[in-house]
Amino acid sequence: MKTTWKPIKTSWQYAHKSLNAIPFMMIKLRLFPLLYLFLFAIFSFGSISAQQVPYHIDNEVVYDFIDELANNGVINLNSSVKPYSRMQIAEFLAQAEKSMELNSRQKQEVAFYLKDFNKELHNDKNFKKRFDVFYHSDTTFKFSTNIILGGRAYLNSNGFEQHRWNGAEFYATMGNNLALYGSLRDNYESTGLADPQYLTQHRGAVYKLGANKKDYSETRGGIVYSWRTGSIGLVKDHFTWGNNYNGAHIFSGNTPSFAHIKFNLKPVKWLEFNYFHGWLASEVEDSSASYNLYNDTRRVFANKYIASNLITIQPWKKLYLSFGNSIIYSDGNINAAYLIPFLFYKSVDHSYNGSRNSAGHNTQMFFDLSSRQIKKTHLYTGVFIDEISTTNMFNTEKQSNFISIKIGARVTDVLSNLSVTAEYTHTKPFAYTHFIESLTYESNNYTLGHYLKDNADELYLSVRYKPIRGLDIDLSYTYFRKGEDHQKILEETGAIENLWGDGRTGYAFMQNVRYKKSAIKLKAQYQIINDAYIYTELESYNLNGPDTQLYTPAPYFNDDMMLVLGLNFGF
Repeated sequence: MKTTWKPIKTSWQYAHKSLNAIPFMMIKLRLFPLLYLFLFAIFSFGSISAQQVPYHIDNEVVYDFIDELANNGVINLNSSVKPYSRMQIAEFLAQAEKSMELNSRQKQEVAFYLKDFNKELHNDKNFKKRFDVFYHSDTTFKFSTNIILGGRAYLNSNGFEQHRWNGAEFYATMGNNLALYGSLRDNYESTGLADPQYLTQHRGAVYKLGANKKDYSETRGGIVYSWRTGSIGLVKDHFTWGNNYNGAHIFSGNTPSFAHIKFNLKPVKWLEFNYFHGWLASEVEDSSASYNLYNDTRRVFANKYIASNLITIQPWKKLYLSFGNSIIYSDGNINAAYLIPFLFYKSVDHSYNGSRNSAGHNTQMFFDLSSRQIKKTHLYTGVFIDEISTTNMFNTEKQSNFISIKIGARVTDVLSNLSVTAEYTHTKPFAYTHFIESLTYESNNYTLGHYLKDNADELYLSVRYKPIRGLDIDLSYTYFRKGEDHQKILEETGAIENLWGDGRTGYAFMQNVRYKKSAIKLKAQYQIINDAYIYTELESYNLNGPDTQLYTPAPYFNDDMMLVLGLNFGF
């Protein structure tokens, strides 16, 4: 049944009147810009459209299928920013359902996923629906809740290790403009698999005190208000920026989730704007604010924030060019200038802090290009820039080209249901570091950028085969190298003065290889019902270098094979 939503019209005058009606003394001054931004979004847009519940990035199989549809020309997709919303995915699937270009397996995939995402397109239960622990739907309110349950077993000559989790998730929509969602997952690891030093894509964890790196929890959720051309939300969640198939290098999504205000605007088909302002976990103690408490110390950590925007234009069909910038700022309260979504934040930083390096904050710029103009082929590249000097760019003794570059391609249906991927990432020294501890490109000490961090490169090759609905077989080869951690060396040797100004210039890429890994991995997974998977991985790997133990989780030591068995329900 197709539902037609009636537009709701409001006015900015109404918003202004509503704002003035709030007793001023009840609003803290530093929170006023947040309230102002939120009310502006709610009241200044007329036409209302569907709710925007984010679909978590961990459900990689669904995201890969959407990518497959885009590569085959069935849908038009801006894949630089994830997660997509449930409504976006539902509309992609509804469009694909009408396509005459799908093969038998793809048609079955569309029908299978619509058992879940038709919940976005229907206000009743008159369709083939997936299993939900509880689901309610009517014209004004929808509510869905499910359990989260899963585990992974790691087996090799070192023995048996495990990671298991359980919890619950829900999402709800009211009317056709307001959405709420949340999840809680409790995790247990027999040995710690996450650490800021490890060079893996295992998401960062904040282990409970005294748990010997075994127990941690992750809670996500938010509230999102949507209108016809955009949305605004206050969420605590994971996200990625930058096209990739083996780890984004702008925002990787590998940190523990952090709270942020996110804003999306798409006024026309060829233009999209994304922005967020986030509250990061600095893990840097503010000694002046900490104080003695009984026999211990009440530790207070430095405030740390991030603001970032990304503008995406589509100059030609299926070609997307994105560019944006970000700033990490700390040692103070929220700066209202960084709540303005469209600014160039480096210039803002200069206006507040002049040209003094020690007073300023940490800014970045980035570019991303994605083309699906050749049918069945996705070509993409991206550049992350922490610092670059055009004057000394080619002077090896003075260059400060702190950048990360990614380039890749995927060809879908090389043979029926088979895709091939090649991707290369190259990151210069100091690209993700900063000489002021509270301004690092990190949250909870985990990098916001590429999982290999600075002074590293990676080659990733993959052949992916989907013979039947639900079965996904991936054979991949990964080779990466990691050079010296110059920032750490300078800190440990006490050469603090070399972290300032020109002291970080002239460092060559990969002068000495400190760690390298080559790995062949075969992974097979099958989706039994929606969001319920069983899977296995067999990885043959070779680790070398003096920093192997520093960068590698313990279960992978002293062996060259790892077997992983897993199952899960829910994300």
